[in-house]
Amino acid sequence: MSLDRNTRPLTARSVLASVLLGTDPPRLPTTQLVRTAALFGISEGSARTALSRMVSAGEAVPEDGGYRLAGRLVTRQVRQAASRRADTRSWDGTWELVTVEGDGARSPADRAALRDALGALRLSELREGAWARPDNLLPDRAPDALAVAEQWCRWWRGAIPTPPPDPTELWDLHGWSIVAGELRGDMTGLLPTLEAGDPAGLADGFVTSAAVLRHLQADPLLPSALLPDDWPGKALRREYDAYDAAYRAVLRAWFSAAR
Repeated sequence: MSLDRNTRPLTARSVLASVLLGTDPPRLPTTQLVRTAALFGISEGSARTALSRMVSAGEAVPEDGGYRLAGRLVTRQVRQAASRRADTRSWDGTWELVTVEGDGARSPADRAALRDALGALRLSELREGAWARPDNLLPDRAPDALAVAEQWCRWWRGAIPTPPPDPTELWDLHGWSIVAGELRGDMTGLLPTLEAGDPAGLADGFVTSAAVLRHLQADPLLPSALLPDDWPGKALRREYDAYDAAYRAVLRAWFSAAR
């Protein structure tokens, strides 16, 4: 698994999708969505066009003078929330093994969808056609991804591999830790501005928030026994909770000031 900071320019669609993804429930008035887009130099016309295209794509629906997430973005928000909570269960040392059946019968699009689904289930590829992870996650996690995978795969739970796989060969734990440290530094740098209620931190804060949530979805959520002693997962989540509270307080005040 390779990791990067994803520094692609923000588009109108990515800004609007991100702000709805970060809202619970995922619905906002059009005026607030347009004003958030303006933080990034996106005109009202461009924001409204992007919202219309999201509706056409089944990603949003108009509702009471605003827009609500729909379709695959709702699924993404569920995954995002689960990643933030780090839902796991106690681990008994066994592994979950998934084998892909009938690989030659699938189209390229089906193969790509299956790889995405297995990744969303936080499995790692042992070799072509075989994926695995420690069996410490709920079996019914990511139901949409599970539905895709179950079309093509056979599950083997309670496996005891001998010798057990090396987690550092299946997941880039070092790379994830490095990016987590950078994100913690970004939040530390922005927090004083946000805690002071200064809206000057909103644009950079928005980008950082989206980056943290994206990075949490790449956390393999391994049992603590398989993680380095200095694994930053808990610290990143704890610090993000404080950061997110400060950011949302400034955002609420900024919206209220425009009324």
